Amino acid sequence: MASTTAVDVVMPQMGVSVSEGTITKWLKQVGEEIQADESLLEISTDKVDTEVPAPATGIVSEILVQEGETVEVGTLLARIGGEPGAAAPAPPAPATQEAADESEAVAQETAEPAAAPAAPAPVASGNGKSFVSPVVARIAGEHGIDPSQVPGSGTGGRVTKKDILAFIEQGGQTQAAPAAPAAPAAAEQPKAAPAPAAPAVAEQGESLEPMSAMRRGIAEHMRRSLDTSAHVTSAIEVDMTKVVQIRAKLKKEYESAYGVNPTYLAFIARATVETLRDYPWVNGELRGDQIVTKNFVNLGFAVELTDGKGLIVPVVKNAEGLNLLGMARAIADIANRARNKQLTPDDVAGGSFTITNPGGYGTFHGTPVISQPQAGILGTYAIVKRPWVVSDENGNDAIAIRSMMNLTLTYDHRLVDGAYAGRFLRDLKHRLESWVESDY
Repeated sequence: MASTTAVDVVMPQMGVSVSEGTITKWLKQVGEEIQADESLLEISTDKVDTEVPAPATGIVSEILVQEGETVEVGTLLARIGGEPGAAAPAPPAPATQEAADESEAVAQETAEPAAAPAAPAPVASGNGKSFVSPVVARIAGEHGIDPSQVPGSGTGGRVTKKDILAFIEQGGQTQAAPAAPAAPAAAEQPKAAPAPAAPAVAEQGESLEPMSAMRRGIAEHMRRSLDTSAHVTSAIEVDMTKVVQIRAKLKKEYESAYGVNPTYLAFIARATVETLRDYPWVNGELRGDQIVTKNFVNLGFAVELTDGKGLIVPVVKNAEGLNLLGMARAIADIANRARNKQLTPDDVAGGSFTITNPGGYGTFHGTPVISQPQAGILGTYAIVKRPWVVSDENGNDAIAIRSMMNLTLTYDHRLVDGAYAGRFLRDLKHRLESWVESDY
């Protein structure tokens, strides 16, 4: 039964550091019925793409923000209520002329400006330019930018993430101009805003599409990681023949009894967690001038989204407590939820070490970028049969066909030295090559 009272649908708070989101798709249109907790729309943030459920059962009576628009957390997106075919209720008339003037002022403030806005005057209260979100504050701090110098397009001149990234891309100055000699107030001129970047123009045979919020977030994070960490990559070859044999033995049992596929990634992840116990700096981070080590492993896995439109790194929390079966289940669960847009910001937060697995596409080597603020990322690559020199128990060498795989460890050389990384890879290789089924 449709609700007789309109229920507001607002942009949800998708994590502490997320201040805005983009509407990517409305799954219901005005006049359509919807059940409580049924998916109403899809949104994209710089952290995660997800579906937003309806807060009530009823009729979609209004859609106030269109697909492709980016709005701040708390913005009214739609209303649910009324009966099928009923017209959307008109906003109540202001009780006084003063209220009408205030309503008009708010409408003008929130409307999209037709031209580039002039730099707003400083605001002394707790809104406007004197308040910025944690994301904006972090980006400003990393680039040495005073947010008050950035023209804001948000409510009351508030600087949004889009504003500060555009300011950086346009080569915004991080130092204030020298103070001019005192002059009469009447002669003072307002500071001109930086010229907007020229819009991209498609040449013949090209097409343009806007970057999604997720793609902008990936671009910013990858560039920031390269600017922050001293990236070095080491590689090692691993004989995976024993793992291949054990997996073939377990696969039928796991699939029939537990409904889960014991992938090679599950074996590598389990061995990685065990090895990280002995190399806490690989699982650590730099926090200012302090080295942070952890007694847990929150293991992130890079997951490609549909059609290569994005990359997300969901995290298996406290992976040190999982056996091989538990690891296989956890990997399958987060990969499925990532591809079906069912992750929450908590699912992609708090990682201490990451594994990326491009080997499923046949690649044999790579140099992944570290996920900040972590100190390392493991790359796993294709398992291929190759001739390999092996020794028997008497020390006699022979050439055999073995299932070989390359592993890479990209690490932050500010914290992890090459010898330390080399020992980590050596011990991980040993665990995989001497895998004992009963131990995991």
